[in-house]
Amino acid sequence: MEMTLLLNATYEPLRVVDWKKAITLLCQEKVEVLEFYDKDIRGVAITFKLPSVMRLLNVVKLKATHRSVKFSRINIFTRDKYTCQYCCKKFRTEELTFDHVLPIAKGGKKTWENIVTACWRCNNRKSGRTPGEAHMRLKKKPEKPRWNPTLTIMIGIRNAPDSWRDYLYWHMELDSDD
Repeated sequence: MEMTLLLNATYEPLRVVDWKKAITLLCQEKVEVLEFYDKDIRGVAITFKLPSVMRLLNVVKLKATHRSVKFSRINIFTRDKYTCQYCCKKFRTEELTFDHVLPIAKGGKKTWENIVTACWRCNNRKSGRTPGEAHMRLKKKPEKPRWNPTLTIMIGIRNAPDSWRDYLYWHMELDSDD
């Protein structure tokens, strides 16, 4: 079933919700529907057009923790652009793993600054050593991403519905008609 893009009252993308959550929010009169799919949700006594984009009627203030980029597998791959940070080759997700720059056995932690994307070959070559000990060089120093959290909605969504496009890309500069 289709997913629904949920916007804050300010039209800022908040998250993607499943159709059940979308219908629940609609029945609770917490949202207005901005776009619909060409599908219906049928109940015993009622039918709804399936919402594609909805906007909350009241502003939701996000906590600082929601404004930062979450430490997750997909976000690490995204930060490193699906590229091994040692051999600099791009790989598919299943061909990648994580490497602790400073190995756990040597006091390394699971943090943005100590985890990089590595291909299986380079990770095995480096083994439990530091890059210097393994005579390997990092492509770039790992750090916590600084991208805008509203963009994280788009990460992983390869083919967003056309009805979402005006709401996902509202922050981008428009081309001039020169």
